Amino acid sequence: MPKAPLRPDLLVGPEALAADLDRPGLRILDVRWRPDGSGRRAWEAGHVPGAVHLDWSARLVAGVDDAGIARLAPADLVAEALGEAGVGTGSPVVVYDDSASLYAARVWWSLRVNGLRFVRILDGGFEAWRAAGLPVTGDQPTVPPATFVPEQDRPERVTWSDVRALVRDPAVTFVDARPTAGGRTANGRGLEHLARAISIPAVATTVPATGRFRAPGELAALFAKVSVEPGRRLVCYDGSGVGAAKVAFAAALLGHEDVAVYDGGWAEWGERSEDEPE
Repeated sequence: MPKAPLRPDLLVGPEALAADLDRPGLRILDVRWRPDGSGRRAWEAGHVPGAVHLDWSARLVAGVDDAGIARLAPADLVAEALGEAGVGTGSPVVVYDDSASLYAARVWWSLRVNGLRFVRILDGGFEAWRAAGLPVTGDQPTVPPATFVPEQDRPERVTWSDVRALVRDPAVTFVDARPTAGGRTANGRGLEHLARAISIPAVATTVPATGRFRAPGELAALFAKVSVEPGRRLVCYDGSGVGAAKVAFAAALLGHEDVAVYDGGWAEWGERSEDEPE
């Protein structure tokens, strides 16, 4: 079984982050999210010292349309949100949530698409931080605004037209990150999928009891079952790019460098490409 080291440039444990809190320029983003909009209240009640709250669904998404597609916001709006959070070009960033890194991974991907390279996820999120007995505060830090200059046309994101061009390319592996049960998607629809897509449910990449990413060997086995070879281009999708970003992050932990997310996902492809071959 191939071995893949945990990558400290991508994943940080609670104790390691605690030792790093005084690092000059470090920005910590609390991206806990609730459908009722109470994510900020969770941050106000207690957070990692120095963390600022960022509502990713409001600031890093170009609105959710009727199909439920949460496309990445334009680069200028992402730059504005990051600048207000004190994140400048080249800032080291740590992102966390309390949802087994589901939303943290989406933010990780959103920042990478815009050219921010040193973004880490807190393994296990806020619950792991608290379980380690580390300090929690309700203080609201004041961070100086920063200037973030985004990069354009990064390969980490693909659109519907990109996917249409790639779907028959044998050098590309499509990874379906949707949860499956009995051959059906989580919303009960039949498990339709992109041609040649393989299934790696996002939920399988973390340990349910802790929310931490699985050990390198376990992740490698998960990917090996579906013959994802290092060096291939991977395109991950789910409903609209949230779980897909988590699988993309897991792939990056294993050393896959050429990994993209299709944030239109099946919500878009299934509506626009009904005549595409299975």
